[in-house]
Amino acid sequence: MARRVETRNDSALTRAVGKVFAFVRYAEFEILFLLFFIIAYIVFKDITSRPEYNQILVKKPGGPEFWPY
Repeated sequence: MARRVETRNDSALTRAVGKVFAFVRYAEFEILFLLFFIIAYIVFKDITSRPEYNQILVKKPGGPEFWPY
């Protein structure tokens, strides 16, 4: 008995979406790694831009000494 082979006539949009999903599956670790560093940078930048954080780094308790230790 002969098998019928069907050719798939997917649209260009369907093929493009399939290729994007294949790329995301292939590069999942690298994408998550990059997103981790981007989010960490944004959070760190937000924390360090607050005035109270800058006061901790600038003001020295006990007066202006050149070497505090």
